[in-house]
Amino acid sequence: MKQKVAIQGIKGSFHYQVANEYFGKGVEIVEYTSFDAVARAVTTNDTYLGIMALENSIAGSILPNYALIDQLNLHIIGEHYIDIQQHLMALPYQQLADISEVHSHPMALLQCKQFFLQHPHIRLVEDTDTASAAKRIAHQQLKGVAAIASESASKLYNLTIIAPNIQTMKVNSTRFVIVQPQEKAIVQESANKATIKFQVHHKRGSLAAVLNVISDCKINMTKIQSLPVIDTPWKYAFFVDIVFDSPNDFEKAHKLLSIMAEDFKVLGVYKNSLLQ
Repeated sequence: MKQKVAIQGIKGSFHYQVANEYFGKGVEIVEYTSFDAVARAVTTNDTYLGIMALENSIAGSILPNYALIDQLNLHIIGEHYIDIQQHLMALPYQQLADISEVHSHPMALLQCKQFFLQHPHIRLVEDTDTASAAKRIAHQQLKGVAAIASESASKLYNLTIIAPNIQTMKVNSTRFVIVQPQEKAIVQESANKATIKFQVHHKRGSLAAVLNVISDCKINMTKIQSLPVIDTPWKYAFFVDIVFDSPNDFEKAHKLLSIMAEDFKVLGVYKNSLLQ
């Protein structure tokens, strides 16, 4: 049976680009309108893997996706980074002065915030996906409305780029992860990165003690992200990315942390794509 990959968005979206770059032509891409739908599709379909954006170099972490991975017991089996170039596009013969509304995914709008401060007459409208906004403008022939999307979306839907590369920071990268249910995950032999999640006891020095264990086990912590614990005000879970040279170092840290930290969980063990 052919492997299926669930993505948030449609043809021309950045998730679609990741699916093609990471898997090549050997999979079937299944489109969904939300990350929640992607995550739930992965948990209910045996042949599905999922692709989820996790963080952007400008806008930061996508916290709801961390929560989905944790709550639905998904396992990160891979990651992929792509350079994000955001373009403002509209129907042919439209100019920037003609545009009164811009539709796109909230993350794309945030990445282009500085550009729109210079054009206060333009109303920003959140949409489900960058490519979906572009497709709707083309199919409904919406004049005075533009989308923020990729160059490939402009070509697919015959739109004209009226302002290229409008993201605030020209170096704009997004990290995507590939997920599947915990019980189906197989750790790669070449894995040298893990994502872990834990809480700490509510006493002085608890977090420092956990971080010291990571350091003592010769593991490099590349990211730490806190997320509120639902129904427990002012308590936080920590999501941490770590890179290790030896699987034995990770196993040692795993054993110690599972004893020291509350609600310790490994959310993924995979190959660090930045070190390939």
